[in-house]
Amino acid sequence: MAEQANRTGDMDEGGTSARAAPKAGEAPSGETRAHLLDVAFAEMHEHGFQGLRVDVLLAKAHLTKGAFYHYFASKTDLGLAVIDELLAGYADLIWGQHLQQYADPLEGIEASFSFAVGLLGPRLTTLGCPMNNLAQEMSALDERFRARLETLFAGIMGHIATALEGGRKRGLIRPEVDCENAATFIFAAFEGAIGLAKSTRNEKALTAARSEMRRYFGTLRADGRGGKG
Repeated sequence: MAEQANRTGDMDEGGTSARAAPKAGEAPSGETRAHLLDVAFAEMHEHGFQGLRVDVLLAKAHLTKGAFYHYFASKTDLGLAVIDELLAGYADLIWGQHLQQYADPLEGIEASFSFAVGLLGPRLTTLGCPMNNLAQEMSALDERFRARLETLFAGIMGHIATALEGGRKRGLIRPEVDCENAATFIFAAFEGAIGLAKSTRNEKALTAARSEMRRYFGTLRADGRGGKG
């Protein structure tokens, strides 16, 4: 997981890793596989999994079909690996490692969302969230994709719920708050806000949602602090 986090934390403006492409004729290696996944992630984020073309992917990655099939039996196997390794790495980096640094869970949740928005950069209003995009595209078409994405989302909400539960034990969150339900609402609100920013091509909806989320956070606090947008 640390390797995943390192890879997701080193992205260029196009959403791919800054890792150099393998040299022509270079034998397949772990770096080759990682580079292939990085380029596949960027292509899937821009065009969707169904829009991903293996020939275009290989041309952009400067790799041969032999290198592709050395690691992946099919395009589907590649897509599942993107979820299991890159998207799971993002989720852990943002909602696991980053969030757990904060003693105040609500400050940590807001900061982690800001971190996620920063990683997306200008792609937020043009491409949206890669996890949610893939869930919308593939969940009804392939059970393997749906199940993996369900696990991914459950893990994110689990991180948020754990942070809230820790805050409740420390007296920061009201004792009657259902942390699992709150985590589900928070994550759904954030994902919905990113979706609206993508569909409208501006961050107005995102700004409004974050303002209202601060009000909601105030209702969770034991002291009621931070209830204004």
